[in-house]
Amino acid sequence: MTESTAPVHRKPHVATLRRTLPKLLRDPLGTLVGLADATPGQVVRLNLGTIRPYLVTEPAHVQHVLRDNAANYTRAGDSMLWRSVRKLGGDGILSEGPKWEASRRRLQPHFTPKRLDAAVADMSRAISDAVAELAGPARDGTPVDAAAEVSRIICAAVSRVFFGAKIDTADARRVVVEQNTVATALRFRLLAPFLPDAVPMPGDRAFRRAVRNIDEILLPLVRAERANPEGGDDILAALARARDADGNKLDERRVRDDVVSTFATTTETTYTVLTWLFPLLEQVPDVAARLYEEIDRVVGPGDVVTREQVGELRYTRMVLDELLRAYPSGWLVPRTAVADDVIGGTRISAGATIALSPYVTQRLARFWDRPEVFDPERFAPDAPRRAHRYAYFPFGGGAHQCIGQYLFQLEATLILATLFSRFRYRLCEPGMPAPQLAASLRAGGPVPLMLTPHRQPALA
Repeated sequence: MTESTAPVHRKPHVATLRRTLPKLLRDPLGTLVGLADATPGQVVRLNLGTIRPYLVTEPAHVQHVLRDNAANYTRAGDSMLWRSVRKLGGDGILSEGPKWEASRRRLQPHFTPKRLDAAVADMSRAISDAVAELAGPARDGTPVDAAAEVSRIICAAVSRVFFGAKIDTADARRVVVEQNTVATALRFRLLAPFLPDAVPMPGDRAFRRAVRNIDEILLPLVRAERANPEGGDDILAALARARDADGNKLDERRVRDDVVSTFATTTETTYTVLTWLFPLLEQVPDVAARLYEEIDRVVGPGDVVTREQVGELRYTRMVLDELLRAYPSGWLVPRTAVADDVIGGTRISAGATIALSPYVTQRLARFWDRPEVFDPERFAPDAPRRAHRYAYFPFGGGAHQCIGQYLFQLEATLILATLFSRFRYRLCEPGMPAPQLAASLRAGGPVPLMLTPHRQPALA
Protein backbone atom coordinates (compact mmCIF):
# COMPACT_ATOMS: atom_id res chain seq x y z
CA MET A 1 0.00 0.00 0.00
CA THR A 2 1.80 3.09 -1.19
CA GLU A 3 -0.38 5.32 0.99
CA SER A 4 -0.64 2.97 3.96
CA THR A 5 1.42 5.18 6.23
CA ALA A 6 -0.85 8.18 5.64
CA PRO A 7 -3.60 8.69 8.20
CA VAL A 8 -7.03 7.47 7.20
CA HIS A 9 -8.82 10.73 7.90
CA ARG A 10 -12.07 10.34 6.02
CA LYS A 11 -14.71 7.87 5.00
CA PRO A 12 -15.90 7.85 1.41
CA HIS A 13 -18.90 9.91 0.51
CA VAL A 14 -21.69 7.34 0.19
CA ALA A 15 -24.25 7.86 -2.57
CA THR A 16 -27.30 6.05 -1.18
CA LEU A 17 -29.38 3.71 -3.27
CA ARG A 18 -32.69 5.47 -2.63
CA ARG A 19 -31.45 8.92 -3.62
CA THR A 20 -28.95 8.01 -6.32
CA LEU A 21 -30.46 5.15 -8.34
CA PRO A 22 -33.42 7.13 -9.77
CA LYS A 23 -31.02 9.87 -10.89
CA LEU A 24 -28.63 7.34 -12.41
CA LEU A 25 -31.46 5.79 -14.37
CA ARG A 26 -32.58 9.20 -15.71
CA ASP A 27 -29.17 10.73 -16.40
CA PRO A 28 -26.27 8.44 -15.49
CA LEU A 29 -23.43 10.59 -16.81
CA GLY A 30 -24.79 13.85 -15.42
CA THR A 31 -25.41 12.22 -12.05
CA LEU A 32 -21.85 10.90 -11.81
CA VAL A 33 -20.41 14.30 -12.75
CA GLY A 34 -22.65 15.96 -10.16
CA LEU A 35 -21.52 13.55 -7.43
CA ALA A 36 -17.86 14.14 -8.26
CA ASP A 37 -18.26 17.91 -8.42
CA ALA A 38 -20.01 17.94 -5.05
CA THR A 39 -17.26 15.93 -3.30
CA PRO A 40 -13.89 17.53 -4.19
CA GLY A 41 -10.91 15.44 -3.15
CA GLN A 42 -13.08 12.54 -2.05
CA VAL A 43 -13.74 9.00 -3.15
CA VAL A 44 -17.46 8.30 -3.67
CA ARG A 45 -18.99 4.95 -2.71
CA LEU A 46 -21.87 4.15 -5.03
CA ASN A 47 -24.48 2.10 -3.23
CA LEU A 48 -26.08 0.12 -6.03
CA GLY A 49 -27.52 -2.58 -3.85
CA THR A 50 -25.47 -5.75 -4.06
CA ILE A 51 -22.52 -3.94 -5.64
CA ARG A 52 -20.87 -0.85 -4.18
CA PRO A 53 -18.06 0.38 -6.40
CA TYR A 54 -15.78 3.28 -5.49
CA LEU A 55 -16.04 6.16 -7.95
CA VAL A 56 -12.51 7.59 -8.21
CA THR A 57 -12.40 10.85 -10.18
CA GLU A 58 -9.81 13.14 -8.53
CA PRO A 59 -6.86 13.30 -10.96
CA ALA A 60 -4.28 12.52 -8.27
CA HIS A 61 -6.31 9.48 -7.24
CA VAL A 62 -6.67 8.38 -10.87
CA GLN A 63 -2.88 8.56 -11.19
CA HIS A 64 -2.52 6.43 -8.06
CA VAL A 65 -4.71 3.70 -9.57
CA LEU A 66 -3.41 3.76 -13.14
CA ARG A 67 0.26 4.50 -12.57
CA ASP A 68 1.67 4.87 -9.06
CA ASN A 69 0.16 1.69 -7.61
CA ALA A 70 -1.09 0.12 -10.82
CA ALA A 71 0.05 -3.37 -9.80
CA ASN A 72 -2.66 -3.34 -7.13
CA TYR A 73 -5.48 -2.49 -9.53
CA THR A 74 -6.12 -5.12 -12.13
CA ARG A 75 -8.59 -5.55 -14.95
CA ALA A 76 -8.41 -9.33 -14.54
CA GLY A 77 -10.83 -11.41 -12.51
CA ASP A 78 -14.53 -10.64 -12.43
CA SER A 79 -14.38 -6.85 -12.54
CA MET A 80 -17.24 -5.17 -14.37
CA LEU A 81 -16.78 -4.92 -18.15
CA TRP A 82 -13.52 -6.90 -18.48
CA ARG A 83 -15.14 -10.28 -17.88
CA SER A 84 -17.33 -9.73 -20.93
CA VAL A 85 -14.65 -8.00 -23.00
CA ARG A 86 -12.43 -11.08 -22.68
CA LYS A 87 -15.15 -13.12 -24.35
CA LEU A 88 -14.52 -11.02 -27.45
CA GLY A 89 -10.80 -10.27 -27.29
CA GLY A 90 -9.62 -13.33 -25.41
CA ASP A 91 -6.12 -13.16 -23.98
CA GLY A 92 -4.88 -10.34 -26.20
CA ILE A 93 -4.12 -6.72 -25.38
CA LEU A 94 -7.54 -6.36 -23.75
CA SER A 95 -6.57 -8.84 -21.03
CA GLU A 96 -4.11 -8.78 -18.13
CA GLY A 97 -0.89 -10.43 -16.94
CA PRO A 98 1.83 -12.23 -18.96
CA LYS A 99 -0.42 -12.94 -21.95
CA TRP A 100 -1.32 -9.26 -22.19
CA GLU A 101 2.36 -8.32 -21.94
CA ALA A 102 3.25 -10.73 -24.75
CA SER A 103 0.47 -9.41 -27.00
CA ARG A 104 1.48 -5.83 -26.31
CA ARG A 105 5.08 -6.59 -27.29
CA ARG A 106 3.94 -8.23 -30.52
CA LEU A 107 1.59 -5.45 -31.55
CA GLN A 108 3.35 -2.30 -30.29
CA PRO A 109 5.76 -2.09 -33.27
CA HIS A 110 2.79 -1.69 -35.60
CA PHE A 111 1.59 1.41 -33.71
CA THR A 112 4.77 3.46 -33.31
CA PRO A 113 4.69 7.03 -34.66
CA LYS A 114 7.57 6.23 -37.04
CA ARG A 115 5.74 3.29 -38.59
CA LEU A 116 2.39 5.08 -38.81
CA ASP A 117 3.95 8.19 -40.32
CA ALA A 118 5.50 5.96 -42.98
CA ALA A 119 2.05 4.56 -43.74
CA VAL A 120 0.32 7.95 -44.15
CA ALA A 121 0.41 7.87 -47.95
CA ASP A 122 -1.41 4.52 -48.08
CA MET A 123 -3.81 5.48 -45.30
CA SER A 124 -4.63 8.81 -46.90
CA ARG A 125 -5.17 7.29 -50.34
CA ALA A 126 -7.59 4.74 -48.88
CA ILE A 127 -9.46 7.49 -47.03
CA SER A 128 -9.54 9.66 -50.16
CA ASP A 129 -11.00 6.83 -52.25
CA ALA A 130 -13.62 6.08 -49.59
CA VAL A 131 -14.63 9.74 -49.20
CA ALA A 132 -14.94 10.05 -53.00
CA GLU A 133 -17.83 7.58 -52.87
CA LEU A 134 -19.90 10.25 -51.08
CA ALA A 135 -20.04 12.33 -54.25
CA GLY A 136 -23.07 10.37 -55.45
CA PRO A 137 -25.26 10.93 -52.35
CA ALA A 138 -24.16 14.59 -52.26
CA ARG A 139 -25.09 15.09 -55.89
CA ASP A 140 -28.42 13.25 -55.57
CA GLY A 141 -29.43 14.83 -52.27
CA THR A 142 -29.57 11.43 -50.54
CA PRO A 143 -29.04 11.49 -46.75
CA VAL A 144 -26.23 9.41 -45.28
CA ASP A 145 -25.67 8.22 -41.73
CA ALA A 146 -22.59 9.78 -40.12
CA ALA A 147 -21.67 6.70 -38.07
CA ALA A 148 -22.02 4.34 -41.03
CA GLU A 149 -19.95 6.51 -43.35
CA VAL A 150 -17.21 7.20 -40.80
CA SER A 151 -17.08 3.47 -40.14
CA ARG A 152 -16.79 2.70 -43.85
CA ILE A 153 -13.98 5.22 -44.32
CA ILE A 154 -12.06 3.90 -41.31
CA CYS A 155 -12.44 0.32 -42.48
CA ALA A 156 -10.98 1.19 -45.88
CA ALA A 157 -7.91 2.69 -44.19
CA VAL A 158 -7.47 -0.06 -41.61
CA SER A 159 -7.87 -2.83 -44.16
CA ARG A 160 -5.14 -1.39 -46.37
CA VAL A 161 -2.63 -0.30 -43.73
CA PHE A 162 -2.95 -2.96 -41.03
CA PHE A 163 -4.16 -5.99 -42.95
CA GLY A 164 -2.51 -5.57 -46.33
CA ALA A 165 -5.94 -5.51 -48.01
CA LYS A 166 -6.38 -9.18 -47.02
CA ILE A 167 -9.78 -8.25 -45.62
CA ASP A 168 -12.01 -6.26 -47.93
CA THR A 169 -13.78 -3.13 -46.78
CA ALA A 170 -17.22 -4.76 -46.81
CA ASP A 171 -16.09 -7.53 -44.44
CA ALA A 172 -14.23 -5.03 -42.28
CA ARG A 173 -17.41 -2.99 -42.06
CA ARG A 174 -19.31 -6.11 -40.99
CA VAL A 175 -16.80 -6.60 -38.16
CA VAL A 176 -17.39 -3.02 -36.97
CA VAL A 177 -21.15 -3.57 -37.04
CA GLU A 178 -20.72 -6.69 -34.91
CA GLN A 179 -18.39 -4.81 -32.55
CA ASN A 180 -21.16 -2.26 -32.16
CA THR A 181 -23.55 -5.07 -31.23
CA VAL A 182 -21.06 -6.38 -28.68
CA ALA A 183 -20.56 -2.96 -27.12
CA THR A 184 -24.27 -2.21 -26.80
CA ALA A 185 -25.16 -5.72 -25.59
CA LEU A 186 -22.69 -5.29 -22.73
CA ARG A 187 -24.66 -2.44 -21.20
CA PHE A 188 -27.00 -4.90 -19.52
CA ARG A 189 -24.08 -6.67 -17.86
CA LEU A 190 -22.67 -3.31 -16.82
CA LEU A 191 -25.90 -2.57 -14.98
CA ALA A 192 -25.70 -5.85 -13.08
CA PRO A 193 -22.01 -6.85 -12.87
CA PHE A 194 -22.66 -8.91 -9.74
CA LEU A 195 -24.69 -11.49 -11.68
CA PRO A 196 -22.78 -14.63 -12.73
CA ASP A 197 -22.62 -15.50 -16.41
CA ALA A 198 -24.96 -18.43 -15.82
CA VAL A 199 -27.80 -15.97 -15.16
CA PRO A 200 -29.21 -14.93 -18.57
CA MET A 201 -29.44 -11.23 -19.32
CA PRO A 202 -30.91 -9.22 -22.21
CA GLY A 203 -28.20 -8.82 -24.80
CA ASP A 204 -26.42 -12.13 -24.07
CA ARG A 205 -27.73 -13.85 -27.18
CA ALA A 206 -26.88 -10.88 -29.42
CA PHE A 207 -23.41 -10.75 -27.84
CA ARG A 208 -22.68 -14.43 -28.55
CA ARG A 209 -24.01 -14.17 -32.09
CA ALA A 210 -21.85 -11.10 -32.78
CA VAL A 211 -18.69 -12.83 -31.52
CA ARG A 212 -19.46 -15.85 -33.74
CA ASN A 213 -19.97 -13.58 -36.74
CA ILE A 214 -16.67 -11.80 -36.11
CA ASP A 215 -14.91 -15.16 -35.95
CA GLU A 216 -16.57 -16.29 -39.17
CA ILE A 217 -15.00 -13.30 -40.92
CA LEU A 218 -11.56 -13.18 -39.28
CA LEU A 219 -10.73 -16.81 -38.46
CA PRO A 220 -10.51 -17.91 -42.13
CA LEU A 221 -7.99 -15.12 -42.71
CA VAL A 222 -5.96 -16.27 -39.70
CA ARG A 223 -6.00 -19.90 -40.85
CA ALA A 224 -5.08 -19.05 -44.42
CA GLU A 225 -2.14 -16.89 -43.33
CA ARG A 226 -0.83 -19.51 -40.89
CA ALA A 227 -1.11 -22.25 -43.52
CA ASN A 228 0.41 -20.28 -46.39
CA PRO A 229 2.18 -17.19 -45.11
CA GLU A 230 2.55 -14.64 -47.88
CA GLY A 231 5.13 -12.53 -46.11
CA GLY A 232 4.79 -8.81 -45.85
CA ASP A 233 4.64 -6.65 -42.76
CA ASP A 234 0.89 -6.43 -42.12
CA ILE A 235 -0.58 -7.64 -38.83
CA LEU A 236 -1.68 -11.02 -40.16
CA ALA A 237 1.71 -11.78 -41.69
CA ALA A 238 3.58 -10.66 -38.60
CA LEU A 239 1.44 -12.77 -36.27
CA ALA A 240 1.78 -15.82 -38.54
CA ARG A 241 5.57 -15.53 -38.13
CA ALA A 242 5.51 -14.70 -34.42
CA ARG A 243 6.82 -17.06 -31.75
CA ASP A 244 5.96 -17.43 -28.10
CA ALA A 245 8.44 -17.33 -25.21
CA ASP A 246 9.36 -20.99 -25.87
CA GLY A 247 10.08 -20.39 -29.54
CA ASN A 248 6.89 -22.05 -30.79
CA LYS A 249 4.56 -20.62 -33.39
CA LEU A 250 1.54 -18.92 -31.90
CA ASP A 251 -1.49 -21.16 -31.86
CA GLU A 252 -4.57 -20.22 -33.82
CA ARG A 253 -6.44 -18.90 -30.81
CA ARG A 254 -3.63 -16.57 -29.79
CA VAL A 255 -3.37 -15.15 -33.32
CA ARG A 256 -7.15 -14.78 -33.44
CA ASP A 257 -7.20 -12.86 -30.14
CA ASP A 258 -4.49 -10.47 -31.33
CA VAL A 259 -6.24 -9.89 -34.67
CA VAL A 260 -9.61 -9.18 -33.01
CA SER A 261 -7.99 -6.86 -30.47
CA THR A 262 -6.12 -5.03 -33.23
CA PHE A 263 -9.31 -4.52 -35.20
CA ALA A 264 -11.09 -3.08 -32.18
CA THR A 265 -8.12 -0.83 -31.36
CA THR A 266 -7.86 0.56 -34.89
CA THR A 267 -11.57 1.26 -35.40
CA GLU A 268 -13.59 1.70 -32.19
CA THR A 269 -12.29 4.98 -30.79
CA THR A 270 -12.14 6.83 -34.10
CA TYR A 271 -15.59 5.60 -35.12
CA THR A 272 -17.38 6.44 -31.86
CA VAL A 273 -15.63 9.77 -31.21
CA LEU A 274 -15.93 11.25 -34.70
CA THR A 275 -19.65 10.50 -34.86
CA TRP A 276 -20.19 13.09 -32.10
CA LEU A 277 -18.45 15.83 -34.08
CA PHE A 278 -21.16 16.34 -36.70
CA PRO A 279 -23.98 17.34 -34.32
CA LEU A 280 -21.48 19.20 -32.13
CA LEU A 281 -20.25 21.49 -34.89
CA GLU A 282 -23.79 22.70 -35.56
CA GLN A 283 -23.95 23.77 -31.91
CA VAL A 284 -20.74 25.83 -32.20
CA PRO A 285 -20.72 27.59 -35.60
CA ASP A 286 -17.66 29.67 -34.70
CA VAL A 287 -15.63 26.50 -34.13
CA ALA A 288 -16.97 24.99 -37.35
CA ALA A 289 -16.06 28.12 -39.34
CA ARG A 290 -12.51 28.16 -38.01
CA LEU A 291 -12.08 24.43 -38.63
CA TYR A 292 -13.33 24.74 -42.21
CA GLU A 293 -11.12 27.78 -42.83
CA GLU A 294 -8.00 25.94 -41.73
CA ILE A 295 -8.75 22.85 -43.80
CA ASP A 296 -9.55 24.95 -46.89
CA ARG A 297 -6.29 26.85 -46.45
CA VAL A 298 -4.10 23.77 -46.01
CA VAL A 299 -5.78 21.14 -48.18
CA GLY A 300 -6.49 21.69 -51.85
CA PRO A 301 -9.62 20.42 -53.62
CA GLY A 302 -9.24 16.69 -54.24
CA ASP A 303 -5.93 16.46 -52.38
CA VAL A 304 -4.75 13.19 -50.96
CA VAL A 305 -3.67 14.69 -47.65
CA THR A 306 0.04 14.40 -46.87
CA ARG A 307 1.88 14.02 -43.57
CA GLU A 308 3.18 17.56 -43.97
CA GLN A 309 -0.36 18.89 -44.33
CA VAL A 310 -1.44 16.99 -41.21
CA GLY A 311 1.27 18.87 -39.29
CA GLU A 312 -0.18 22.20 -40.44
CA LEU A 313 -3.71 21.37 -39.23
CA ARG A 314 -3.15 22.66 -35.71
CA TYR A 315 -6.67 23.84 -35.01
CA THR A 316 -8.03 20.53 -36.29
CA ARG A 317 -5.87 18.80 -33.68
CA MET A 318 -7.26 21.14 -30.99
CA VAL A 319 -10.81 20.24 -32.05
CA LEU A 320 -10.02 16.54 -31.80
CA ASP A 321 -8.42 16.95 -28.37
CA GLU A 322 -11.49 18.79 -27.11
CA LEU A 323 -13.74 16.17 -28.67
CA LEU A 324 -11.87 13.49 -26.71
CA ARG A 325 -12.36 15.53 -23.56
CA ALA A 326 -16.09 15.97 -24.05
CA TYR A 327 -16.93 12.53 -25.46
CA PRO A 328 -14.19 10.00 -24.65
CA SER A 329 -14.93 6.59 -26.13
CA GLY A 330 -13.65 4.77 -23.06
CA TRP A 331 -15.96 6.51 -20.60
CA LEU A 332 -15.56 3.81 -17.92
CA VAL A 333 -12.29 2.24 -16.72
CA PRO A 334 -13.02 -0.38 -14.04
CA ARG A 335 -10.37 -2.00 -11.86
CA THR A 336 -10.36 -4.51 -9.01
CA ALA A 337 -8.17 -3.96 -5.93
CA VAL A 338 -5.80 -6.88 -5.37
CA ALA A 339 -4.84 -5.90 -1.81
CA ASP A 340 -5.92 -3.35 0.78
CA ASP A 341 -4.92 0.20 -0.07
CA VAL A 342 -5.67 3.83 0.74
CA ILE A 343 -6.84 6.34 -1.87
CA GLY A 344 -7.05 9.95 -0.77
CA GLY A 345 -7.36 8.92 2.86
CA THR A 346 -10.11 6.38 2.15
CA ARG A 347 -9.36 2.76 2.93
CA ILE A 348 -9.96 0.41 0.01
CA SER A 349 -10.37 -3.29 0.78
CA ALA A 350 -8.98 -6.09 -1.36
CA GLY A 351 -11.54 -7.19 -3.93
CA ALA A 352 -13.23 -3.80 -4.12
CA THR A 353 -14.35 -2.50 -7.49
CA ILE A 354 -12.86 0.83 -8.56
CA ALA A 355 -14.63 2.84 -11.26
CA LEU A 356 -12.59 5.49 -13.06
CA SER A 357 -14.27 7.63 -15.67
CA PRO A 358 -12.47 9.91 -18.13
CA TYR A 359 -15.87 11.41 -18.97
CA VAL A 360 -16.44 12.47 -15.37
CA THR A 361 -12.91 13.63 -14.55
CA GLN A 362 -12.70 15.60 -17.79
CA ARG A 363 -15.85 17.52 -16.86
CA LEU A 364 -14.95 18.46 -13.27
CA ALA A 365 -15.62 22.18 -12.84
CA ARG A 366 -12.68 22.59 -10.45
CA PHE A 367 -10.26 21.49 -13.19
CA TRP A 368 -12.01 22.70 -16.33
CA ASP A 369 -13.47 26.16 -16.87
CA ARG A 370 -17.04 25.91 -18.21
CA PRO A 371 -16.67 22.16 -18.79
CA GLU A 372 -20.04 21.91 -20.52
CA VAL A 373 -18.84 24.26 -23.28
CA PHE A 374 -17.06 22.83 -26.33
CA ASP A 375 -13.93 24.98 -26.50
CA PRO A 376 -10.90 23.80 -28.49
CA GLU A 377 -8.91 26.78 -27.17
CA ARG A 378 -8.26 24.72 -24.02
CA PHE A 379 -5.72 22.84 -26.13
CA ALA A 380 -4.08 25.81 -27.84
CA PRO A 381 -0.27 25.68 -27.72
CA ASP A 382 -0.16 28.79 -25.50
CA ALA A 383 -3.02 27.72 -23.19
CA PRO A 384 -2.15 27.33 -19.49
CA ARG A 385 -0.98 23.88 -18.52
CA ARG A 386 -3.57 21.63 -16.94
CA ALA A 387 -3.57 21.54 -13.16
CA HIS A 388 -2.87 17.80 -13.18
CA ARG A 389 -1.67 15.31 -15.79
CA TYR A 390 -4.60 12.97 -15.09
CA ALA A 391 -7.27 15.63 -15.40
CA TYR A 392 -7.28 14.43 -19.02
CA PHE A 393 -6.84 10.75 -19.81
CA PRO A 394 -9.06 9.75 -22.76
CA PHE A 395 -6.70 6.89 -23.64
CA GLY A 396 -6.21 5.64 -20.10
CA GLY A 397 -2.81 5.77 -18.46
CA GLY A 398 0.09 3.81 -17.13
CA ALA A 399 1.15 0.51 -18.67
CA HIS A 400 -2.33 -0.08 -20.13
CA GLN A 401 -2.52 3.22 -22.00
CA CYS A 402 -4.11 2.54 -25.37
CA ILE A 403 -1.55 1.75 -28.07
CA GLY A 404 -3.85 3.37 -30.64
CA GLN A 405 -3.48 6.92 -29.32
CA TYR A 406 -1.18 8.20 -32.07
CA LEU A 407 -3.18 6.33 -34.70
CA PHE A 408 -6.37 8.13 -33.63
CA GLN A 409 -4.83 11.58 -34.03
CA LEU A 410 -3.43 10.72 -37.45
CA GLU A 411 -6.42 8.81 -38.78
CA ALA A 412 -9.04 11.25 -37.47
CA THR A 413 -7.16 14.26 -38.87
CA LEU A 414 -6.87 12.64 -42.29
CA ILE A 415 -10.59 11.84 -42.31
CA LEU A 416 -11.71 15.34 -41.31
CA ALA A 417 -9.28 17.05 -43.68
CA THR A 418 -10.35 14.89 -46.61
CA LEU A 419 -14.07 15.04 -45.89
CA PHE A 420 -14.38 18.76 -45.14
CA SER A 421 -12.10 19.80 -48.00
CA ARG A 422 -14.69 18.29 -50.35
CA PHE A 423 -18.09 18.50 -48.63
CA ARG A 424 -20.21 20.50 -46.24
CA TYR A 425 -23.20 19.07 -44.45
CA ARG A 426 -26.32 19.82 -42.48
CA LEU A 427 -28.06 17.60 -39.97
CA CYS A 428 -31.35 16.11 -41.09
CA GLU A 429 -32.39 15.98 -37.42
CA PRO A 430 -30.93 18.98 -35.54
CA GLY A 431 -29.77 18.59 -31.97
CA MET A 432 -27.38 16.43 -30.01
CA PRO A 433 -28.21 12.72 -29.74
CA ALA A 434 -28.48 11.31 -26.25
CA PRO A 435 -25.40 9.34 -25.21
CA GLN A 436 -25.76 5.59 -24.97
CA LEU A 437 -23.76 3.97 -22.21
CA ALA A 438 -22.22 0.77 -23.47
CA ALA A 439 -18.73 -0.65 -23.39
CA SER A 440 -17.83 2.62 -25.10
CA LEU A 441 -19.64 5.94 -25.23
CA ARG A 442 -21.66 6.22 -28.39
CA ALA A 443 -24.43 8.32 -29.88
CA GLY A 444 -27.77 6.84 -28.89
CA GLY A 445 -29.29 7.09 -32.35
CA PRO A 446 -28.45 7.69 -36.02
CA VAL A 447 -26.95 10.99 -37.12
CA PRO A 448 -28.33 11.50 -40.65
CA LEU A 449 -26.54 14.09 -42.77
CA MET A 450 -27.28 15.86 -46.01
CA LEU A 451 -23.99 16.46 -47.85
CA THR A 452 -23.29 19.14 -50.43
CA PRO A 453 -20.18 19.39 -52.61
CA HIS A 454 -17.86 22.09 -51.33
CA ARG A 455 -14.98 22.40 -53.78
CA GLN A 456 -14.15 20.47 -56.88
CA PRO A 457 -10.59 19.68 -58.02
CA ALA A 458 -9.37 21.71 -60.95
CA LEU A 459 -9.58 20.00 -64.33
CA ALA A 460 -6.25 18.80 -65.66
